[in-house]
Amino acid sequence: MKRFGIFIKLLNESVSFAWHALRANKLRTLLSLLGISIGIFAIISVFTVVDAMENNVRSSVESLGDRTVYVQKWPWIFGGDYPWWKYWQRPLPSVKEMHEVANRAKSLEALSFEAMVAGQTIKYLDNNVENATVMIVSHDFNKIKSFELSDGRYFSESESNSGRPVAIVGSSVAKGLYGDYNKAIGKQINVFGRKLEVIGVFKEEGKSLLETEMDNTVVIPLNFGRNIINIRSDRIDPFIKAKVKEGVSIQYASDELKSIMRSLRRLRPVEEDNFSINQSSLLSNNITSLFSTLDVAGIIIGGFSILVGGFSIANIMFVSVRERTHQIGIQKSLGAKNYFILMQFLFEAIVLCVIGGLVGLIIIYILTLIITYAADFTLTLTMKNISLGILISAAIGLISGFIPAYSASKLDPVEAIRANG
Repeated sequence: MKRFGIFIKLLNESVSFAWHALRANKLRTLLSLLGISIGIFAIISVFTVVDAMENNVRSSVESLGDRTVYVQKWPWIFGGDYPWWKYWQRPLPSVKEMHEVANRAKSLEALSFEAMVAGQTIKYLDNNVENATVMIVSHDFNKIKSFELSDGRYFSESESNSGRPVAIVGSSVAKGLYGDYNKAIGKQINVFGRKLEVIGVFKEEGKSLLETEMDNTVVIPLNFGRNIINIRSDRIDPFIKAKVKEGVSIQYASDELKSIMRSLRRLRPVEEDNFSINQSSLLSNNITSLFSTLDVAGIIIGGFSILVGGFSIANIMFVSVRERTHQIGIQKSLGAKNYFILMQFLFEAIVLCVIGGLVGLIIIYILTLIITYAADFTLTLTMKNISLGILISAAIGLISGFIPAYSASKLDPVEAIRANG
């Protein structure tokens, strides 16, 4: 209890002295704290933006499906000495290959063949929606892609097989063409110069960094789409998407899928794969290292400002020691121990730095509110980053204030009293 009482006394006196320093030397102290504020602002603002980007990317990766595997011409992650022209020469996945994989694979629950045509104009009477994406999908698309319909229904098996001119549209497309997605069902749209009946509307999802934004998408059956567009075109880059059965490891399913594809394409054991097996873990494994690098960049950017701020705090503390030399002498003559004097000045340096850090955090918080409100990008100053900012500020105060505090604790009481006596 005695030590706790001493700690509280030290803290009260340190806060009091720090506040006195701010009031007595406003300009000098504020300029010194500016370095700490800018440094904390630079570091924590980078951490905040990086966290927001990482959360966005991770949620987009998760939307790909943690039990979903893709067979594609191009890999998601390029690496090694494999030349780009070999990727270019690879054949595209085909509908026939999808059916063959479905017949042979034991580890897959469902497969779909998908192709996307971006930048399309969707029309209804005099209304147009620009830059929409048209997705051409096989029937089991709904068994793999997780989505909800706000109105209408999914394709029936007969509609998919016969290639009926029907479509499911995103919420943005429905609102753009009809003013309200509730008015879309039964209406017609014009896609690729052909008329299709709207039978469903996707529930609004919001933007995704990696997957197609369903809000601005029109989905049509494969057997209709293949009659009006060349699904074997490199420009469309079709792919096979497979959902792995529960209880089966992703790696096992990927290996089985790879084996089947090699067999279908009659590749000899010595020949390289002429396809890519992609899955969300390929991206997840690279996200942490990427954003860790960005965090390091933030530390370097803010480190220089904090270094300048640390020297400024040290300068303030040396001035404070000189101004209070007489007081230190009196305290020592009355029995104050060296550690008490050291902790008193050390706490003062820490309090000053924390004040500077809090100013930086307040600025960041205000900016996150402005950006979140004004832009379509959510920024949140998390408790983790707030705590980190305060800890960094306290650490700078501890480091920059130690030498001045130590010199104050070693003053001779008689000489200290005479200094300003």
